[in-house]
Amino acid sequence: MNFCLVKNLLLLGIRVKVDNQHKLPENVTLIFVANHQSLFDISPISWHFRKHKPKFVSKKELGKGIPSVSYNLTHGGAALIDRKNAKLALVELGKFAKRINKNNWSAVIFPEGTRSKNGKPKRFSANGLKMLTKYNPEGYVVPLTINNSWKVFKYGNFPFGIGSPITIKTHAPIAVKALPFEELLATVEQAIINDIN
Repeated sequence: MNFCLVKNLLLLGIRVKVDNQHKLPENVTLIFVANHQSLFDISPISWHFRKHKPKFVSKKELGKGIPSVSYNLTHGGAALIDRKNAKLALVELGKFAKRINKNNWSAVIFPEGTRSKNGKPKRFSANGLKMLTKYNPEGYVVPLTINNSWKVFKYGNFPFGIGSPITIKTHAPIAVKALPFEELLATVEQAIINDIN
């Protein structure tokens, strides 16, 4: 499904390129942390990093109403959180963090909390990543920088923007234990932001 979604973008003249020059650790939980620009961030990450079994942290509203995507989020092990209820969101994130650890899955989180409609990054929130690292101390954080996916929706839901290639750049993995959390968050945020065009 994710392969088809990525290739369907070619109908709009949109290529997706993933630049990964790093050997990602295997048989350990990876926590992919990325800036967020549109729904088209999801399928390329799912497809290109599929051997790491990525599961997404998503707002609960995406758990219904979107063909295939909602089903996958609801039944595929994702965390569907209520952004209006911080306490319940943290409880769900804790369960999710333990679940990916137990199953040797990986997580994908967009710490901006919502997508950027013009490509400019929003401030990163610490809570989600902090919960994921707490229950996955042997894991690695992998920063990802996404560029141009916001242009697909630059006119709203219709018409789609055409001809702007989406790029995802993988940065060097960082062991969760390598840095105190606040320094880890700052390092990850800076790595991602520095490559946003």
